Amino acid sequence: MYLYLKYCIAIWIVATALIKEPTGMTREAVNKMERSRLTSYQLALRPQTQDWPEFRGSTGQGHSDERGLPLTWSETKNVRWKVAIPGRGWSSPAIQGDRIWLTTATEEGKSLRAISIDRNTGAILQNVEVFRLKNLGGINSKNSHASPTPVLEGDRIYLHFGAHGTACISQSGEIVWKTRLEYDNGQHGPGGSPVIYDSLLIVSCDGQDVQFVVALDKLTGKTRWKRFREGYQAYTTPLVIRLPGSDQVISPGAFRAVAYEPRNGREIWQVKYGEGFSNVPRPVYGHGLVFICTGFHEPSLLAVRVDGRGDVTKTHVAWTLKRGVPLTPSPLLVGDELYLINDNGIATCLDAKTGKEYWRARLGGPHSASPIYADGRIYFLSEEGGSAVIAPGKQFQLLATNQLDGETLASMAVSGASIFIRSRTHLYRLSN
Repeated sequence: MYLYLKYCIAIWIVATALIKEPTGMTREAVNKMERSRLTSYQLALRPQTQDWPEFRGSTGQGHSDERGLPLTWSETKNVRWKVAIPGRGWSSPAIQGDRIWLTTATEEGKSLRAISIDRNTGAILQNVEVFRLKNLGGINSKNSHASPTPVLEGDRIYLHFGAHGTACISQSGEIVWKTRLEYDNGQHGPGGSPVIYDSLLIVSCDGQDVQFVVALDKLTGKTRWKRFREGYQAYTTPLVIRLPGSDQVISPGAFRAVAYEPRNGREIWQVKYGEGFSNVPRPVYGHGLVFICTGFHEPSLLAVRVDGRGDVTKTHVAWTLKRGVPLTPSPLLVGDELYLINDNGIATCLDAKTGKEYWRARLGGPHSASPIYADGRIYFLSEEGGSAVIAPGKQFQLLATNQLDGETLASMAVSGASIFIRSRTHLYRLSN
């Protein structure tokens, strides 16, 4: 539809250009009309910029339709801008229009903040304290107190800092509402990001003491539904899948993953996986299957059919993988192939429908960031600033390797023909 619209506008502009100018027009008026037509033509043909409004983008599965992305970069190549980010945080960039939002923790973690950045210039536009902490709690050495990624919708920015607090602010930095969900972040600190479904903000809260999934009214922060479940600590981001007749929100937790009706929280199905806990990867969905990583200590990946009811452990697991499964990075589904990168930097390509392995390759370096698919390529990012770019397919084809300074544990974002990478100290915009 968009391409058709551009075609019609372009035809209209050319047609109007063939119409004879009215007599009596001054040269200045004629030139002004021609400039207006040229501007309209340029706007009609300008590529649309795709937003990246939440963890893993608009699909929640690491895909972008952007084109013209850089294949190679370094500290001195294809860096459009690089801006220092105060404090410490591993939330991924969330992008809407010309605004980028991140979270960070300053004053040794006591001040939890939201930062907005101009996508075009890298200038910091907002730096808002959202919560101030007295007791920080435990945290993993790789984690931060500002690791969940914001969710952007219209004028609203939804922020989650685990048990430290959940909030909504406006694009101008005004606090709309704040709340605290009563659970223990555990020994590792906050992890999973929220997700929006219609009027709801849905969050998985799997602490050491209590475990539940909650839906908040996104306008007020009030609880609309809350479902407790047995388990242990986990740090996952739910995935909403839209199906004919009945949508599902799938939330992996310790020992099991549960699919809920997103409007009311009723359980649809659950799949159990023994002693798996402390899960981090976000599921991905395709071909009627949801792909779930089971967590520590010996991770497996389950391909589960989503048309079941009740306990589907013995009936709806299409296949299981027990080798090379990530503890932290999320899977990536591209066409009929499923791609994994485990925490040790070993990448695997599988047939998504059967689990058949096509190839396995060592990319090097530890990995926490989830891979992305954009511009016909797959991008991986290690914890050490290194990236590997491959061509999707049943045979391994390395296209490029790149290097930036510093640690990089946050996942990449894509918008405006650019890749955005957050290091421990900076945010980069990389473009041709």
